[in-house]
Amino acid sequence: MPPVVDESKCTGCGTCVDVCPSECFTLEDNLSKVTDPDACVDCESCVENCAEEAIVLK
Repeated sequence: MPPVVDESKCTGCGTCVDVCPSECFTLEDNLSKVTDPDACVDCESCVENCAEEAIVLK
């Protein structure tokens, strides 16, 4: 299941970019964007490390 970023909660800290082993995320305009959802391996690192709880796997 690909990650989904709630842009209203995202602060653009970049933690998801740093912890994602599949490199699914990039920062664009100071917000996290899922740029490669098919690469997601459902490890939940992004969800577990997002301090703002802005990421869910759907």
